[in-house]
Amino acid sequence: MVRISTHAFAAGVLALALAAGDLHAQSLPYGDPGDSDTVSGGDSGRGDASGARGSRSIGTASGGARMRIQPYIEISQSVLARLEPTHEVLTYSSVAAGVDMSLAGRRTEGSVSVRYERRFAETRNSGSVGSVPSNDTISGLARVRHDLIPRQLTIEAGGLATRTRFEASGASSLGASVETGDRVAQVYSLYAGPAVSTHVGDVALKGSYLLGYTKVNTPRLKATGAPQGQPQPQGDIFDHSVAQSAQVSAGFAPGTVLPVGLSASAGYNQEDISNLDQRVRELRAGVQATLPVNSELAVVGDVGWQDVKVSSRDAVRGPGGVPVVGSDGRYVTDKSKPRQIAYDVSGLTWDVGVMWRPSRRTSLGAFVGRRYDSMTYYGSLAYNPNERSSLNINVFDGVSGFGSTVGNAVRGLPTDFTTDRNPFSGDISGCAAGAQGGGCVNGALGSIASSSFRSRGVSASYSHMAGRLRMGLGAGYMRRKFIGARGTVLAGANGRTDETIYVNGSLSGPIDRFTGFTIGVYDSWYRSGVSPLADVNTAGINGGISRQFTNRLVGSAAVGLDSLNRKVLPDELVATGQVGLRYNF
Repeated sequence: MVRISTHAFAAGVLALALAAGDLHAQSLPYGDPGDSDTVSGGDSGRGDASGARGSRSIGTASGGARMRIQPYIEISQSVLARLEPTHEVLTYSSVAAGVDMSLAGRRTEGSVSVRYERRFAETRNSGSVGSVPSNDTISGLARVRHDLIPRQLTIEAGGLATRTRFEASGASSLGASVETGDRVAQVYSLYAGPAVSTHVGDVALKGSYLLGYTKVNTPRLKATGAPQGQPQPQGDIFDHSVAQSAQVSAGFAPGTVLPVGLSASAGYNQEDISNLDQRVRELRAGVQATLPVNSELAVVGDVGWQDVKVSSRDAVRGPGGVPVVGSDGRYVTDKSKPRQIAYDVSGLTWDVGVMWRPSRRTSLGAFVGRRYDSMTYYGSLAYNPNERSSLNINVFDGVSGFGSTVGNAVRGLPTDFTTDRNPFSGDISGCAAGAQGGGCVNGALGSIASSSFRSRGVSASYSHMAGRLRMGLGAGYMRRKFIGARGTVLAGANGRTDETIYVNGSLSGPIDRFTGFTIGVYDSWYRSGVSPLADVNTAGINGGISRQFTNRLVGSAAVGLDSLNRKVLPDELVATGQVGLRYNF
């Protein structure tokens, strides 16, 4: 079994910042890259006063590469007041170290924001029934790409580290200021790969390969909270997976050989999930035609062949046929029995749509067709009316596991991202925006159930700069239809669906030359396909203010309120407060 530590992840993400680059291939696990022209770098999310001074910039303004590096350390003291269902006051302290980095150059662009935090438990009040455990965590986001040979050979890499609060059904959510108890999962995801692009006369040749790894660390407990030996609603809690994607294509543009552009493509995508040896594999080949209507509008059609298979093994069975659950709360895989097919679709596919690009700042693609043996709808909209505003909408449809879904969401973020961090947990908010695009990972993290699924949904993000105020809004919907083989422990998940709806908002900026503020709000709804009693709603608001005492020393204070609403268990309401100091190197 592959393991990943927080320290290994930190080293890996920093290595990505130095060695990664651009990729132009399409793939099922990781989707299409978000292109961007400029890089502004990561953001600490503590208001302008916390990171505007003391950073190191390397490079020139005359076309050379420019790197901005902002390392820092923080100490803080926090108080937590549980208001429901019990009344208690807890305190804890923490020490954190991190770095925000951006690189903009002719051949390299990217952003990295990584933070390590160690939390120290303190004596709780008498009669307390809860605690804030001592722990250490890595949180961060990275996307970097580099042209090894301009316009011919590129390499891209990225990563995500965050914490989520998960429930018995597998539902999870970002945003909670304080995650305590045994329902906190650590999620790590990394991907990297090269792409080549060249021409032979008028024919464009392209190829790419991507490799991704995703890991979820959870406490050693019965993963979904169901009694040991009873079937879990969507299998059990995801452990880890390895995803691969390879794509090749050849074609010519409209007006070169024929009035119509033609291309042929083939792709291979596979995700191997450790839970019960699940495997999602897709093979596809097709021919695409592009017919320009005018300089702004084109009609695109595709005809191809597709073969998609999802398979898994059963769990080890104990007395009476009861599936065996291991010490980590996940089913024990029975490797002595053959793999069983859960989903098998092959045959002709088609889709048709339009691509509209009236300017460099606006692009729209909308498609309808038939894939996965049913109708499919997908597309995207990118609208950047000026350098201060950006709107991005993405409609998606695909078959994958949790790991590929997270990798796809990360790769859809811009390389010049800025993202806010929760002032209490230090975790990213889930949404990131850049000069040329934006996106959110909240939908992908809405469930950490292990079963593979077909996902359909929409995600949207909007960012705007009003003077020195930065505003952001992210929202989305994701529906998962789980897949499980008959006669296996996953049969109970087959055909069941769940839904995630989320909204995130942020506002940050300066109050004066030395003082900044940040405000964040979130709301997330999880609707279970097993029972309405498993539905969960999480919501909260937090605000922080920072004051720059010297060029490098910054003080901060924050307050927050978080709620958790469940149908069966008592509701939770938690108020938090924090004061801290940050030193920028």
